Amino acid sequence: MGQMTRKIASATASPDGPTQGVFARRGPLRRFARITGFILILSAAIIFAGFLHFADSVTTLIPPQDTKADAIVVLTGGYQRIDQAVDLLQHGFGRRLLISGAHPSTTPAQIRRMTGSSESLFNCCVDIGYDALDTIGNANETARWIHDRGYGSVLVVTNNYHMPRSLFELRRADTVTNFIPYPVVNSDLKTTEWYADPDVLRMLLSEYGKLLFAIARQYTGFGMKSGLRTSGG
Repeated sequence: MGQMTRKIASATASPDGPTQGVFARRGPLRRFARITGFILILSAAIIFAGFLHFADSVTTLIPPQDTKADAIVVLTGGYQRIDQAVDLLQHGFGRRLLISGAHPSTTPAQIRRMTGSSESLFNCCVDIGYDALDTIGNANETARWIHDRGYGSVLVVTNNYHMPRSLFELRRADTVTNFIPYPVVNSDLKTTEWYADPDVLRMLLSEYGKLLFAIARQYTGFGMKSGLRTSGG
């Protein structure tokens, strides 16, 4: 009996014994789990801080005062955007206007009547782009238009919450042109508790997620596309 007890004690105390082997295996696994957990928590904190910065920048965007450019581009998605862009054109804030991403069934006459502008203004100074399918397409369509006409500065008209991603895509497609944001503010997000409004919060989170995906796509090349109905120049 004493001999058996000594053998068990010897096996337990041995550095190569079964108990020591279990702890040896658990050590690296625990360290890996701790490091992974720390990375996940840090990533979540960075993403959350980024969202707060995004929301603050969006909710405080205001249209620039008396800022003129060579041309104007409006990214379709609402009649209020087009109305604002046409008004800027009428008041001389740009020499020409591109309405990017119009539906193929929409005619220039329909847009002109909707904005209440003159036929002469549309005939001389408004171009309508039908190729863009999304924001990426808006950027590529706009870049082609700028390249064809040689503009150096362009006012960008779109909703305030859509502006960061629009500028990111435009500057990706054209690194030379000076894009000047002209946000259309549908509601006063600066003075309201946007974080308490489920619809506004959902919209901001959606746009922030799309912006993060656009940044990731830019650096990884995953999901790259033209966003255009046709690929012609």
